[in-house]
Parts: sequence; C-alpha cells; structure tokens
Amino acid sequence: MYHHSVGVARQTAGSAAGLLDPAPRDTDTLLFQRCTWCGTAMYHRLLCPVCQGSDLRTERSEGTGTIRHATVVHRNTPAARNVSLVEMAEGFVVRGRVMGPLIGIHSGDRVRLSTVKDPVRGEPVFQLVDEPYRAWT
Repeated sequence: MYHHSVGVARQTAGSAAGLLDPAPRDTDTLLFQRCTWCGTAMYHRLLCPVCQGSDLRTERSEGTGTIRHATVVHRNTPAARNVSLVEMAEGFVVRGRVMGPLIGIHSGDRVRLSTVKDPVRGEPVFQLVDEPYRAWT
C-alpha cells in the first residue's frame, strides 16, 4: 500500500537541482531552467535537451518574447481560441495563449507576459506589445 508522508521535505524553486516548486507563486512571473553545464535555457524539463545534463538552475524570465507560431483551435471549446509558441528573450520556447483578436496575431509579433497561468488551461497568457494595425478605424 502506498502512503504519503506528511513530513517529506520538498525542494524549492531556487534549488540546485532546478526542480520547480509546484506551489503557486506570483501570477506575473515565469520560471524556467538553465543548464549549468552548457547554458541552454528550457521550460519545464528534467534534463537538458542539448547535453542531457541534470544540473539545472531555476531562473526568472523577464516576460517578453516573440511569437514563432500561432494557430486557431476550434476543438474541445465552444469558441475558437489562440494557441501560440512564444520564443522568450532568454532563449526558451513556451506554449501559451495570446490575448487579442484572432486575426491580428501573427508570427513575429512581440508579446509580454500577462499572467503565468490561464485559469482554465493552466498555460501562460501573453498580450501583444504592439497594437495590430487597424486599417478599418
């Protein structure tokens, strides 16, 4: 029989092992890992994708990035929603949602972090830094 121990110590977000603390922190901070051996930045990994090292340091992202791929998803939702891959300034890529009109979100647009967790999907939410061109107004 498996039994959870109440007194088990948990590593924190600043630990040398690079494990992220599952407890919720600020809603405007995105944490990522950086390999201490090769310097590769990554998001929520156990091993470095480049050197396979396990010595990962947790760092705080400044929250700005560029959309690398944006798509509209109609599946499992009453309304269409945006799903984007965002390359952050630190060099890692994260999947998230960009707020704004679906037709106005394109690859290459600059974004900044709005909240770390979408309350429904649990993924980061971004907003456009530059307002899309409005030809009809």
